[in-house]
Amino acid sequence: MGTPELDARPRWQSTGNSKFPAAALVDGRWWVLRMNCFPDHALWTLFIDGVVRFDIDDVPSGWGQPLGRSAPVLESGVAQEVLAPVAQLVAYGSEVGRPCDDPFCCG
Repeated sequence: MGTPELDARPRWQSTGNSKFPAAALVDGRWWVLRMNCFPDHALWTLFIDGVVRFDIDDVPSGWGQPLGRSAPVLESGVAQEVLAPVAQLVAYGSEVGRPCDDPFCCG
């Protein structure tokens, strides 16, 4: 399985959502990062247009800082639209039908 996303250079924007704090429009597709309960789970899960792509612990160097203070903020309506496909996927594993229910990390 190739991961061309690791070589991309997304321009992250703040969504104002603590679970899905960063989004980027890359080649016409919305990337959304979910922040997970690390170290119990991978630090981040990448979704592209609402579909899970993969988990990562370290942000690739070309990705910059998704949580950087200088990241522009998405307009509220745009953020809602971008996050709508992942809004119900807050718990780690929910994207594959096995949401974590451990009260210490995801509860």
